[in-house]
Amino acid sequence: MVVQRSISEINAKIRQGQAQALTVTEVKQRVAAEGVGAIAQIAATVDVITTGTFEPMESTGAFLNIGHTDPPIKIRQCWLDDVPAYAGLGAVDLYLGATMIQDSNLEGENEERGGGHVIERLIAGQGVTLRATGHVTDCYPRASWETTIRAETINQFYLFNPRNLYQNFIVGVNGSDRPLHTYLGVLQPGLGNAVYSNPGALSPLLNDPDLTGVGIGTKIFLGGGVGYVAWEGTQHFPLQKRLPNRTPIGPAATVALIGDAKQMSPDWVRGCYFKHYGPSIMLGVGVPLAVLDEEVVARCAVQDAEIVAPVMDFSIPRRVRPTFGLVSYGQLKSGRITIEGQSVRTAPLASLYRSQQVADCLKAWIMAGEFTLTEAVAPLPSDRAFLSQDPVGTGLQMDL
Repeated sequence: MVVQRSISEINAKIRQGQAQALTVTEVKQRVAAEGVGAIAQIAATVDVITTGTFEPMESTGAFLNIGHTDPPIKIRQCWLDDVPAYAGLGAVDLYLGATMIQDSNLEGENEERGGGHVIERLIAGQGVTLRATGHVTDCYPRASWETTIRAETINQFYLFNPRNLYQNFIVGVNGSDRPLHTYLGVLQPGLGNAVYSNPGALSPLLNDPDLTGVGIGTKIFLGGGVGYVAWEGTQHFPLQKRLPNRTPIGPAATVALIGDAKQMSPDWVRGCYFKHYGPSIMLGVGVPLAVLDEEVVARCAVQDAEIVAPVMDFSIPRRVRPTFGLVSYGQLKSGRITIEGQSVRTAPLASLYRSQQVADCLKAWIMAGEFTLTEAVAPLPSDRAFLSQDPVGTGLQMDL
């Protein structure tokens, strides 16, 4: 029997408390145990498959509207807990980036504090000190302002993240003779460790490699609340080389996400810090995949052994680094990979445990009738090249 469903049919079942959902891990386990015949059985009985990740996503930030003062101020410089926020918008509109560091951090003092930590504090309901200087005009006569704000004392507070959910990424190693401090954490010298950031077979976009179920307007789990795919993400690169199963061999698609931070939880939005690199933010994101047909299930059956990532040497200070070839996520999650005959220990930057919890939580919401699905209003582009600022040539090249 050919299975075909619509989003509206699935939503009707969710509202009636009759929808069936599985996490992507449960799908993979069933297919691995029962064989490909399980794909048709799952498609016939399951309405939604949930995916999840909990990993650093540094291209994240928050818009805040503080509300007008009396007399009014037109903010032109602003600090939230001494972290600069961008004020080149409306009079009291701000944007706080997750990787912005405290002004004092420029001298190395308390360098682990940044925008991600301020966002976490606000989501947790804690007070944040605001200092601002104004551009004095006839309608905005106030020159400075200092106060304490909380999420409930300001108008809008929502995340708008230009690049989240990388569809695959790289594995970092260090072939030099000194430690390197990177966005993957500390890479030990002499190929002392290998760090990967993507959770592999759990990762939302690796289970929908051609983005047939994810588009602009897709409703998601974001930071413990509800969010949406707003646009393609920055550095969106769907033209990345792919395996026969359509999963990319390196960084590929990305999405821009938006969601009301006042509904979020600090359990799923955590400021973090990478030693001698800077602050960032850990973010929980879950994507539901509607089981419209058997192909959706077949794509979600992909295993870690069938997804690969390139091993990059960060000791070469260039945009295009030499690689040690491709390794599977099955190898990475085993705890060891072999590079040029050397056994190298591996570690994930993403929390695999918490990633699974995101998928579990989203499944529970759906089964309880608390989370319905949306139709995408437009597909994400499939033809974006990766442009770089090189004197000659414009495309990303990866020597593998």
